[in-house]
Amino acid sequence: MLDVKNIWKTFNAGTVNEKTALRGVSLHLNDGDFVTVIGGNGAGKSTLLNAVAGVWPVDAGSISIGGVDLTHMPEHKRAKYIGRVFQDPMMGTAATMQIEENLALAARRGKARTLRAGISKAEREEYIERLKILDLGLENRLTSKVGLLSGGQRQALTLLMATLIKPQLLLLDEHTAALDPKTAAKVLDATDRIIEKDHLTTLMITHNMRDAIQHGNRLIMMYEGRIVIDVSGEEKRKLTVPQLLELFSKVSGSDEADDKLLLS
Repeated sequence: MLDVKNIWKTFNAGTVNEKTALRGVSLHLNDGDFVTVIGGNGAGKSTLLNAVAGVWPVDAGSISIGGVDLTHMPEHKRAKYIGRVFQDPMMGTAATMQIEENLALAARRGKARTLRAGISKAEREEYIERLKILDLGLENRLTSKVGLLSGGQRQALTLLMATLIKPQLLLLDEHTAALDPKTAAKVLDATDRIIEKDHLTTLMITHNMRDAIQHGNRLIMMYEGRIVIDVSGEEKRKLTVPQLLELFSKVSGSDEADDKLLLS
């Protein structure tokens, strides 16, 4: 479903601030794979996600989704293939609009505009059923303004909006990092339910090693712009945080781990 081949990305090339963020990264995701991505600050995680999303062009290599080459496709055209949830809960929703209006916007993404009634009864019933998956009581608040919701509720709604029209690839960019632990756990539970229900191919960045181990069927760790660990199946299920740290030290040749990574 996702095929990344030997991509390179350097920022501020030829200056004293030159930084090579991706060094020949290759990654293949099969249909339905849920891959967690972990690594310290500057490891290349967000650069990888932004390269796939088309935020900036890569210097070399290729990116394809579902067999379609997106390497030179602009970000707005990639949106038809990709659903994305950002770290900031405020980014994915329109605060002054109602919950049902936000969902209607998401449902009409990429479709031709018509003069028919705004939200039909059938659509409203569908939104109620989808909101029940989140287990946050939002199905009873369809006409509430999104600006009145908590950060966790808004992030869960953003997740639902990103997957309402099934994307070929779902990108989760530390989507629980700005939430308190209890709310983050709820959003992650909702994430698991939605991904499983719709069989979504997903790439999720996290700084939390425990979350990286507990969620998804595959885990990759990045270090200095490269993928240094790639585990899946039974090996991933049996993995512990101390084992992951030990594995990281072995493959990176470094005993140093990023503070944020350790504290998470």
